[in-house]
Amino acid sequence: MKNIIEELFYGNIDPQARAVKRGSCIQKQMTILANSESLLNDKLSGEEKKAFTAFVDASSIILGKSELDSFIVGFRLGARFVYDTFVDNKTLYRNLLVEESE
Repeated sequence: MKNIIEELFYGNIDPQARAVKRGSCIQKQMTILANSESLLNDKLSGEEKKAFTAFVDASSIILGKSELDSFIVGFRLGARFVYDTFVDNKTLYRNLLVEESE
């Protein structure tokens, strides 16, 4: 088994290397979003177009920061599961099958 940290360091692990499946709900919504943005960019001008562009940019930044936060929170939760599974052995009862060292 290869060292996962080394694999990550060398770029052999890319959790973002995925594509949206054709015909999926997300693909349909992305098409609606792209078409709507294109239509509004064509129809708007002046201050309205500037405001719409600022709205789209701000929304993208917020979405990106939210995705990063969710990734961090999920990663930390996973680490806690690993810690609890392999390190922390506190329980209310003692294990009769394992000798306790004092």
